[in-house]
Amino acid sequence: MTRTSAPVEAPVSGAWEELVTTALLGTDRRTPPGGAPGRTAPVALLDAAALETVRRRAGLRPAPAAQRPEPAPVDPRPPLPAAAARRLAMLLADRPGTGSGGRRGTAPDLVELLPQWLQAVNARGHAAPAEALPALLDAARGRTDLRPAVLAFAGPRALWLARLNPDWRFALRAAPGGGAALPDAEDAERIRQLWEEGLFAERVALLAALRARRPAAARDLLATTWTSERAEDRLMFLDSLRDGLGPDDEPFLEQALADRSRNVRSTAAELLSSLPASALAARMAARAGACVAVDRTDGVPRIVVETPHECDAGMERDGVVAKAPPGRGERSWWLGQLVEAAPLGTWTARLGGRTPQEIVGLPVADDWQSELHAAWCRAAVRQGDAQWARALLGAPSAPEAGGPGAVSLAERAKLLGTLDAAERADWVAGFIATHGLSEAFQLLGVCAVPWEEALGRAVVDALNIARDAGSYPWSFSGVMGLAERCLDPSQAHRLDGLLAAPDDAEDASPGAGGYWAEAFQRLVTTLRLRATMADELGPPPAG
Repeated sequence: MTRTSAPVEAPVSGAWEELVTTALLGTDRRTPPGGAPGRTAPVALLDAAALETVRRRAGLRPAPAAQRPEPAPVDPRPPLPAAAARRLAMLLADRPGTGSGGRRGTAPDLVELLPQWLQAVNARGHAAPAEALPALLDAARGRTDLRPAVLAFAGPRALWLARLNPDWRFALRAAPGGGAALPDAEDAERIRQLWEEGLFAERVALLAALRARRPAAARDLLATTWTSERAEDRLMFLDSLRDGLGPDDEPFLEQALADRSRNVRSTAAELLSSLPASALAARMAARAGACVAVDRTDGVPRIVVETPHECDAGMERDGVVAKAPPGRGERSWWLGQLVEAAPLGTWTARLGGRTPQEIVGLPVADDWQSELHAAWCRAAVRQGDAQWARALLGAPSAPEAGGPGAVSLAERAKLLGTLDAAERADWVAGFIATHGLSEAFQLLGVCAVPWEEALGRAVVDALNIARDAGSYPWSFSGVMGLAERCLDPSQAHRLDGLLAAPDDAEDASPGAGGYWAEAFQRLVTTLRLRATMADELGPPPAG
């Protein structure tokens, strides 16, 4: 059956947008173009839309063909072994949120194993399979923590793809110079041109690359445009001087102390305080030394503190922030900044030739101990002083979990970062043996992977003790997750005796033994999977 209606006028420019607007508002509120109000208006609107659709499709004029993209660059690295390529496909298929929820059971968490797999494959220098590149970029798009490892593995072809898909543009932003090739360190003319004419990301990448190879040349390049840069750009550029920081950078950093931006001045002061022989470090040492001394009036040596009475212009120029945070006294705030910025070597001479351990062991008068020790903790981390870090950490078996100098576990974790990997692992193992796992999560997070044997043994023993206590394993889910990713897979056999569900004690939580057995089975399964993944990738390069 055919339907007739009044002829519709030819749509004018912008007619499609007009039709869409009419459909959204409704024909009872807006008359269709070329139609009449009333009961026939909806039919007229559909007729006009059909006509406009045909016109839009038939009226498209052929355009010149777009230029074909350049072929993808060749990745010269050796191909990924077939078994490892299949494993990669499995890891990428297990995306966050695709599970059924609820209990995990005994299956490994593949999402959490992907970062470790990427680290291992990058250590071996394999090229990513071309067919896996889209999934790798999608994974990195959703997880920013994966991006550096994914882009290193995916190689130049990932950047080629990113230029063709807006969803993957993050790869261009993350790549040095937006994926563009940087000039050779010896090509002074091209370096100057890119520095003066390049985009901000290209300039940051250029400065970082040049700083890694020729620190003085990078600093001199920055000096050529320093006064004309924006404050936020000066801050970013100044931060790039951390790599390769040395005495030759002091004159430039001293000039930056007079910068218009407070953030730039603060960063310059922080960098100078990392140079123990700098003039700023000497000024801070004199100021801090005037505030801290040893008193022997009562026959027992103790540290006494006299806080600064003012924050003068010289202190502010050297990076001391005058205004204290809410709830903090001004004078204690100034004291903490002075002590943090003073070279730690100052205190042995200032406090009677004592070692760091002896200094930390001295009583501090008038409740200034936590403030003073906290500042020394920050100084040890900033200056990377392992001797002071050991003194402030104390023995891991000390009765107080806070230690003699560190006032929080977060500070202890930072102090541990100044020690080498083996010493760090031994200290944390001793801490767990004394204090258990309830306060160890932050400390475990700074230990090298895979864990040293002594540390792994301490964690497993502590988990076993927690199981025997009859509580549910959920309180230790964070540590258990770390163990799945960080225990040495070669130690999986040590867990075989923990796989069976123990009989629940009378005072145990109902069913706790079964849940613990399930958690240990998942741990063992994950460790064996990690070992298999390493075998699939082949041996790492020697050295």
